[in-house]
Amino acid sequence: VSCLCGSAPCLLCGCCPSAKNSTISRLLFTFFLFLGTLVSIIMIIPGVEKELYKLPGFCEGSGSVLGIQSSVNCESFLGHKAVYRMGFAMAAFFFLFAAIMLCVRSSKDPRAALQNGFWFFKFLVLVGITVGAFYIPDGTFTSVWFYFGVVGSFLFILIQLILLIDFAHSWSQLWLHNAEESNAKGWYAALCIITFIFYATSIAAVVLLYIYYTKPEGCTEGKVLISINLILCLIVSAVSILPKVQDAQPHSGLLQASLITLYTVYVTWAALANVPTRSCNPTLLVRNSNSSAMATQPVTTWWDAPSIVGLVIFFLCTLFISLRRSDHRQVNKLMLTEEQGAGGEEGALESSPHRAYDNEQEGVTYSYSFFHLCLLLAALYIMMTLTNWYRPDESLQVLSSPWTAVWVKISSSWAGLLLYLWTLVAPLVLPDRDFS
Repeated sequence: VSCLCGSAPCLLCGCCPSAKNSTISRLLFTFFLFLGTLVSIIMIIPGVEKELYKLPGFCEGSGSVLGIQSSVNCESFLGHKAVYRMGFAMAAFFFLFAAIMLCVRSSKDPRAALQNGFWFFKFLVLVGITVGAFYIPDGTFTSVWFYFGVVGSFLFILIQLILLIDFAHSWSQLWLHNAEESNAKGWYAALCIITFIFYATSIAAVVLLYIYYTKPEGCTEGKVLISINLILCLIVSAVSILPKVQDAQPHSGLLQASLITLYTVYVTWAALANVPTRSCNPTLLVRNSNSSAMATQPVTTWWDAPSIVGLVIFFLCTLFISLRRSDHRQVNKLMLTEEQGAGGEEGALESSPHRAYDNEQEGVTYSYSFFHLCLLLAALYIMMTLTNWYRPDESLQVLSSPWTAVWVKISSSWAGLLLYLWTLVAPLVLPDRDFS
């Protein structure tokens, strides 16, 4: 009973290594997000999706389908509808905690007990919100929630880019430091090999995008988008090795640029996979209703390669947010994480081995509200990823991909490249500020 109501330390068994109370709390909240994601994935499995029709009130008696008045049987859209309800429940759960945890300064604040404890009751709250979400009337819910998902996904993609840029800088600094300390040329060779692999993969991917997502005649949008991102990647790669940039930031180089280029190519691929024109998008998914008009077309599942890659990146970035602080002070300020050791931390570690210890008595090591906001955006991102950013068309016979998804993803890639470019030129533009 004490563990159900108490703080995170009691949840760590004696055989586990010592850990910080703040880290365990973030991992447990992340586990809730992953649990909701797993439920969403299960719900879009074709066999399970058909069983959702049996839920009382979930489909029968609905006056509309996905916010549009129609007599079409909503059984065809149950997976899409269920993922949206699950995404709403997770977003509402994290929004609730983001609001409750505003301005918490240390673990001595009474509200900190809600952040670090009462896990069983938190689980019950999440279950309750989820059950309630499945009884939300259709109305305009899905149509409006789609745009919430678009905005949230765009912001989470930017967070992913910040984490990726920070990871690339830390990676390069670590290997260069090892090379300088050991005076071994192997580290430099490893940097060159990894950079070559990233650029070679990016070039091969761009060639494949031109082959599969463009045509000699037509598909102008795809050609323009691929070409623009290719040019931008070449620009940031060239800027990263300019002498003045190297003088201001000795650790900047082609490793970071190659990783950003590879991610930009992925985002471009994900955007092109949402182009609603079949002739320009061979991977376009089709979700049919049960109407006889569409019976001749094959029914496809939600899974495609960009979504699977996006799911993997989502898991890695969410764990990154939960486990690691940045090595760069500017990133810690931006992400509101500042893992500074609290008073008595080492003593607690020595006196209580294999236990979680409270490292936030003198001040929190991360912003509780911002952390929940990140998980809220992650919930919206995974909701859009699992549904491939699809919406029902005007006839409500097919769930189709809108151009909105294409432009949001492309815009996020441009924003990421500009953000990386700013990290390179900022010391030159603002020489009086510390960017170390």
